[in-house]
Amino acid sequence: MMKNTGNRRPPWDEYFANIIEVVATRSTCIRHQFGCVIINEKNEIISTGYNGPVRGAPHCDVTGCIKDENGIESGMGHGICPAVHAEQNALLQAGKQSVGATLYVNGFPCKICARLIVNAGIKRIVTSGEYTDLEGLEILDNAGVIVSKLRKCEAEI
Repeated sequence: MMKNTGNRRPPWDEYFANIIEVVATRSTCIRHQFGCVIINEKNEIISTGYNGPVRGAPHCDVTGCIKDENGIESGMGHGICPAVHAEQNALLQAGKQSVGATLYVNGFPCKICARLIVNAGIKRIVTSGEYTDLEGLEILDNAGVIVSKLRKCEAEI
């Protein structure tokens, strides 16, 4: 029989929120490092993703931020930014395994990612951070996707 060493075992939401923070460290975005993990109903990781340029393209920490250079606010100018969002990368890797899954991300999904999340069949999102584009939350709500906040966020979900 194993002896309890007194270590606190984190609840699943906290555990996966900690993992997304590590995943986010792979991002080369100058503005914000986002991480994402998708898990199935058995709490098994299906995929991870972080924000950054398409494969083979130069990274923004080398080339500079086009949004900064053009004075574009956070949450705006998705079309000019060369980055693929963390949620998008995770959804691409998960494929059809994302149906009914939970997505963890350290910011609110933008409106583009929210649409992809709905169509991918994600049923629940747990966020541990914020993002300036709150339109995605409305899209998720209208589609019946459950959005939970792990830590206190300024914006209301």
